[in-house]
Amino acid sequence: MHQCERAVSLLKKAAPGQEFEIKKIRTLGDKDQDLALNNTGGVGIFVKELEKALLAGEIDLAVHSLKDLPTDLPQGLKLGAVTEREDPRDALITNGDQKLDQLSNGALLGTGSLRRSVQLRHFRSDLNFVPVRGNLDTRLRKLREGQFDALVLALAGIKRLGRQDEVTQSLPLDICLPAAGQGAVGIEIRSGDEEMGSLSSKVNNYLLRCSILAERMFLNRLGGGCHVPIGALANAQGKELVLKGSVVSLDGREMLKEEKSGDISSAEEVGISLAEELLAIGAGELLQ
Repeated sequence: MHQCERAVSLLKKAAPGQEFEIKKIRTLGDKDQDLALNNTGGVGIFVKELEKALLAGEIDLAVHSLKDLPTDLPQGLKLGAVTEREDPRDALITNGDQKLDQLSNGALLGTGSLRRSVQLRHFRSDLNFVPVRGNLDTRLRKLREGQFDALVLALAGIKRLGRQDEVTQSLPLDICLPAAGQGAVGIEIRSGDEEMGSLSSKVNNYLLRCSILAERMFLNRLGGGCHVPIGALANAQGKELVLKGSVVSLDGREMLKEEKSGDISSAEEVGISLAEELLAIGAGELLQ
C-alpha cells in the first residue's frame, strides 16, 4: 500500500487535476500465509488477481513490486513504467548486534527466500534456515519470540516503512545478490490503453527501466522466477549498463557468478548474453 500511495503521488504530480482512487485487492500470496514460495509454482502469486482486474477493466493501472512480477506478462498487458528503486540489498536483523560473520555456529535464520538461503549457505555452510511468511511486524515478532536467531529480508520494504533503525546489517552484494527487480516499483497497464500509456510514461525512469529490463531478461533466459536461486543486479550510468548475475546450487556449495557490460540501449541483449555465459558453464544443471 505504501508503494501504491507513492506511485499515485508521482502520477498526481505528472498529471495535475487527474483524480485517482486506490482499490485494495488481496492476492493469493496475501491470503495463504502457509503457501511455500520456494518453487516455481509460487510465480505470480502476488500479482495474478491484480492482472485479472486490469484485464477486466476493473482497474486502470496496477502497482507491483517488480521482484514479484513474472517476466512473461499475460497477453494484453505490458509494463507501463518503472518509477523508482529503493536500496536493492538484503537485510539481516538479529536480537543482538551480531553481524552475519558473528552469528553462532549452526544459527537458525528465518527467510522466505530460497535465493537468500543458498547464497548465505555458500558464505557460511554451518547456517540453518527456516521458512517465514507474513508482514514485517509478524516476522519481527517471531524473531523476538526466539523462533530463529536472525531474520533475512529485503531492505527496500524496511526502508519504505521507516524501520531501517531495526536493521543489524545490510548484506554486501558480493555475499547476497538481490532478486531481479528487487526494490523497484513498476506500473502495469493494458497494452492498448493509450491514455494510461501516456500517463504512466510521464513517471517512467528510463535509466532504471533499462537496468530492470536487463535483470528481467537475464532471469527470463535462465527460465527462472523470483523464487529460484538466481541473483541479478544492473546499474546504468550514462550510456553504460553493468549487470551482475549469479546462480547457486541448492546446497549452497557451488556458485556461478559473472558480470557483463554494454550500451544502455542494448539492455535486453546484455541480460540475455550474461545468462548465456552462465548456461555455458553449468547454470542449467544447477537450476534443474
